[in-house]
Amino acid sequence: MKETPLSNCERRFLLRAIEEKKRLDGRQTYDYRRVRVAFGADYGCCVVELGRTRVLGQVSCELVPPKPNRATEGILYFNLELSQMAAPAFEPGRQSDLLVKLNRLLERCLRNSKCIDTESLCVVAGEKVWQIRVDLHLLNHDGNIIDAASIAAIVALSHFRRPDVSVQGDEVTLYTHEERDPVPLSIHHMPICVSFAFFQQGTYLLVDPNEREERVMDGLLVIAMNKHREICTIQSSGGIMLLKDQVLRCSKIAGVKVAEITELIQKALENDQKVRKEGGKFGFAESIANQKITAFKMEKAPVDTSNVEEKAEEIIAEAEPPSEVVSKPVLWTPGTAQIGEGIENSWGELEESEKEDEDEVGSDEAIILDNIKMNTGVEVFTSGNQDAPIVLSDSEEEEMIVLEPDKNPKKIRTQIISAKEEKAPSRKTVKKRKKNC
Repeated sequence: MKETPLSNCERRFLLRAIEEKKRLDGRQTYDYRRVRVAFGADYGCCVVELGRTRVLGQVSCELVPPKPNRATEGILYFNLELSQMAAPAFEPGRQSDLLVKLNRLLERCLRNSKCIDTESLCVVAGEKVWQIRVDLHLLNHDGNIIDAASIAAIVALSHFRRPDVSVQGDEVTLYTHEERDPVPLSIHHMPICVSFAFFQQGTYLLVDPNEREERVMDGLLVIAMNKHREICTIQSSGGIMLLKDQVLRCSKIAGVKVAEITELIQKALENDQKVRKEGGKFGFAESIANQKITAFKMEKAPVDTSNVEEKAEEIIAEAEPPSEVVSKPVLWTPGTAQIGEGIENSWGELEESEKEDEDEVGSDEAIILDNIKMNTGVEVFTSGNQDAPIVLSDSEEEEMIVLEPDKNPKKIRTQIISAKEEKAPSRKTVKKRKKNC
């Protein structure tokens, strides 16, 4: 399934918002989305959330023969998968250009930067070494996959524990977790990728672009750096020309973001290790709040309720007084009330054709009323006061019908319910009788 393209209106809206230094999610230009780390029940399993982008990381190991040219070094293998569950545009079973580019960038960031001591993974030189495999699965795609994947990979490697081994002569003994405590990997530093999106040929810059911002960007700059401000790798794509000052500014921003993310990762690892030692509950089920139905449920923002009355009085004092005073409902008689606001009609004046129709209807209703009084003997009483209700009475009926007129009634509409169920004559017969008269 192909990716749904953006419309011209959406594209212009996004570019206009970026020019005004505004973003769809309310962030500032250099703001990073919130990073969350959750660990599974097993070592080396974690889920990293970068906003709505989620990546699952899983580390596994096995004893294999080493490479011929590196007999005393272990093997690191990285694999990133883009499933259709993350986005409908990803095709299963086919390596896209995006997937190849992301895998190569991860290898350059983590393996070529020598963040893990591969020599410590050697068991018997030339015969047995540990092969560490890092599998990354994209669970949801909302932009900036490489940053989320790099964080998930380094977190999973830091959390992983390999089984302990012992060598006696040519015999290699592998111990389970119950027999001996597992051994963590030797990690020298934590390289983390930070992405920068450029718009209008490098005029505007955004940190951590989301999925819609990636569609309208002109170029992307990815800088992998550790907390010591050492650049591990740098990659520019999109075919835009960047100045030296722009690259230096991006490197300074990346240094600040990497230091914050590294501190967050270390705190998350310490908390998980503390819970495991104390025998508490851990895993993905415990990392999700009990009241959350979905993982993407937005948290409630704190509301400041102090000095509410003072603020309300200030708002009321600054507000303009209402232009019209709405009258209260009028109780004419017990059991009745006025419907509406009780103010004059503000729909504007009627046109000439509508006025003629109103006059014709009014004259016809007056003729019908006179004819009804002649035939049925119903008397209609109207008082001199316009606000008084109109009472229709019949000597043969016990029911009393009360109609409430407007403030300035222009016409009278009556509905007669006769005991003899006599029907009122039609308009045509009334007009004929008028002519005869």
